[in-house]
Parts: sequence; structure tokens; C-alpha cells
Amino acid sequence: MIVKIKIKLYYHSMKSPIIGITLDFENNGGYSKFPWYAIRENYLSCLYKYGAIPFPLFHETTINNSLLKILDGLVITGGNFDINPELYAENDSGSRNIKDKRTKFEIDIFQKFLETTKPILGICGGQQLMNVACGGNLIQDINNSIQTSISHEQENPRNEVSHKIQIIKSSKLYKIISSENIEVNSAHHQSVNKLGKDFVSCAIAPDGIIEGIEHINHPWCIGLQWHPEFLITSADSAIIEDFVSYAK
Repeated sequence: MIVKIKIKLYYHSMKSPIIGITLDFENNGGYSKFPWYAIRENYLSCLYKYGAIPFPLFHETTINNSLLKILDGLVITGGNFDINPELYAENDSGSRNIKDKRTKFEIDIFQKFLETTKPILGICGGQQLMNVACGGNLIQDINNSIQTSISHEQENPRNEVSHKIQIIKSSKLYKIISSENIEVNSAHHQSVNKLGKDFVSCAIAPDGIIEGIEHINHPWCIGLQWHPEFLITSADSAIIEDFVSYAK
């Protein structure tokens, strides 16, 4: 506890907000034959670029109350997994690679942050998590559910854009990026369907897929289906910069 308090005071003396950022998890294979956590480098570096200190979070709900006192903001990341459909659907119709411990942890810490005014950013699977945590549901597999010419799991590299989306002009997101039409990268096979309590859509793809959601009762709680951490466009940069600025 003393160490945590000292870390908090030190970084705040530098006026750098500490941003909790969730990790992905694998039981074995690839990096190690033993269980390991993972996060892509640009999830961290994009926050640091705009003056924040990223603080990776391992999946232990018993420390979330303590984390809430230390952290100034929360990023819920995407990853190689889907949310267990038992949490929002009557059947499994296309979900892949369920990670229940991660999902339980993220729902718990998200709900705790939602009771504060600290900023929350959900990215890709993070947006989906936020929606489910508030009682919404998901399209479990886009290609099996709608007809679309958009490849939401894009074939070109993730650090390139692949399709356009429209930003709702009355939204908080529009106030941040000042544009109604932007291009985004895309790496998902699921998406938000029925919106969770107090969420509204703020960005939509031409095929109707919800690309952004925001909470109407929280000052900075936004979910994005794309990956702004790559900082491909000026809109991506504006989102990360505004998130960090609000956390200060």
C-alpha cells in the first residue's frame, strides 16, 4: 500500500495521469508455455505520447477498489477473444475463444469506474464489453448476420485504414474530432447490437454496424470499434489526446 501511494504522489507531482489499461491473457503457447499476459506496444505508447503513464492491469477483481483510488482513467482494450454469449444471449451463434476471467475482471472495474467521473475508453472488444456490462447485446458474427461489402476484419495491415464511418454530429465524439466522416482501421467480427443502458451510438459504418458508443450520464465514457491507438489519422490522435487531457 505504501508503495502504491508513493507511486501515485510521484506521478501526480509530474502532472501525468495514471491510466489503467487492461491486458489480454493466454494460457500457454507462443511467448511462453506457461500462462502469460500481453498487450500491443502502441496501446501504451499512444497514451505516453500525450502525457499519461500507462499502468497495465492483471485480472484480479479483489484489487479493483484499490486501483480505483490510484488510477485517473481506464482503457479497456481489444484482444484475441470474445465475450461469453451466456452474458447477453440465449445461444452461441458465432463467438470464438472465450476468456471468462478477463471478462469478469473488466466488467467489474468498468462498473466501478462508471460510478466516478474518471474517463473510460473502450477499444474494439472493449467497446463490446462496456455495452454488455450495461445490459446490451452483440452481433456474434457480422458476416453471418448481415449482408455487407465491408471487411470488418480487414485484409490490409492494421496500421492502415480500410473503410469510412459517419460520426453523429450531436455526439461528444464529434466535439472531439470535429468531423462527420472519417476513415478507420477494422479488426473485428462482432459488434454492438442492442445498446446497453444509457449508451447511445455516436458512429456508424455505411452498412449500419455501430462503430462508436458513448454514455449519456458519464462525462467521458466512449467506446470505439476501431483502433485509435495506431494514431493513423488526426481523428485518432484527437481522441487519445482528449482522453488523456480529461484525465489530468
